[in-house]
Amino acid sequence: MQLSVIIVNYNVKYFTEQCLYSVVKACKNIEAEIIVVDNHSSDGSYEYLTKQFANVDFIWNRKNTGFAKANNVALEKAAGEYVLFLNPDTIMPEDCLEKCLAFYRSQKNIGALGIRMIDGKGEFLRESKRGVPSISTSFFKLSGLAALFPRSRTFAHYYLGHAPNDVNQLAPILSGAFMMTERKIINSMQGFDETFFMYGEDIDLSYRIIKAGYNNYYFSESTIIHFKGESTKKGTLYVRLFYNAMNVFVGKHYTGIRKTAYKFFINLAKELKVIGTRLTGIFVTGKNTGIKKTNHLKPALLFGLPAHCEELKTALEKTKAKLRVVGMVDTSNILLADHEQVQELIIRHAAKSIVFYMDDISAKEVIGVIQSITPAVDYFFHYAGSGSIVSSSNKNQRGDWTILNYPKVPGYEK
Repeated sequence: MQLSVIIVNYNVKYFTEQCLYSVVKACKNIEAEIIVVDNHSSDGSYEYLTKQFANVDFIWNRKNTGFAKANNVALEKAAGEYVLFLNPDTIMPEDCLEKCLAFYRSQKNIGALGIRMIDGKGEFLRESKRGVPSISTSFFKLSGLAALFPRSRTFAHYYLGHAPNDVNQLAPILSGAFMMTERKIINSMQGFDETFFMYGEDIDLSYRIIKAGYNNYYFSESTIIHFKGESTKKGTLYVRLFYNAMNVFVGKHYTGIRKTAYKFFINLAKELKVIGTRLTGIFVTGKNTGIKKTNHLKPALLFGLPAHCEELKTALEKTKAKLRVVGMVDTSNILLADHEQVQELIIRHAAKSIVFYMDDISAKEVIGVIQSITPAVDYFFHYAGSGSIVSSSNKNQRGDWTILNYPKVPGYEK
């Protein structure tokens, strides 16, 4: 067994569904296993997912054990030489895993590998590569100096802002949304530290790996979509969970006056962030969260083969999706790599959304397209056999999903 892919699901069955379809395609030429750990979801994940993915190994926890412990439970069953920890709100290109494995094997003394990530609108996610947290880097980030000087080696060190995003490079801290390592290495680390319930466990594991003498790398030659924010609402709960996790990290890895000073700074920053989040919730209205919270129909283009587009159009018309199909693009007659042509189609039809039928287009082409369209429209993703479309128009808010009226799809719900 070359690779074990481990995914933790918690009340995000539609995103996990699309993720699994993309992972299955990426594993086509690899001897791999896929393990999904469900943290006691209440959204019907068991009935919905098991009917569609007979070859996926599911573990059904009887309570929410947290991200770290759930991954460790799957790790005990993993048989692959390599292990990939992957978030459920991701979509990867077909050649992603082969490229990552080849690069991993080509490096000496490598401990873990992260990847270039973009959000659902095509924007680069800075957490793809990060420096080791310290009082100064945290201060520069939270004070806004990192945003003011995004390319500074000093002020933007938290996200390694001085380092180009399109170059393979050393990156001490990787994201748990996509972290590949050797099973023997992760076992020697005794897996994730279960003291972390959610957030911070990837920072801790990355730091322990480099402290053990290994190098962590950021891999830029493949890009995945990470919708973000699917398991936790971005409010005061998220703020407290994140900063509490950083307190655990500091308490574990710092001592003396540095530990005391860093903890004081974190707690101060947490309370200020909580106040800011509450004020934002009071004064900001009309949040753009996509198709679920808007009353008007967004003009949409469907990309796929004609027969599939017709089926998808009919399914959309029978659902509550706030999309109005204004055109269907036959992907057998258009080169998606010609981004200017795609841009012209969007302008010609005055489209505000694109729905990709992912079995008629390569995920690699789609990822290229959504990074090139200006201004970005809303993008929706659908794999054949799935009962939903998913999207994320704002990386700081929950993504969107819509159940399609496909009666033959296992787990279909009205």
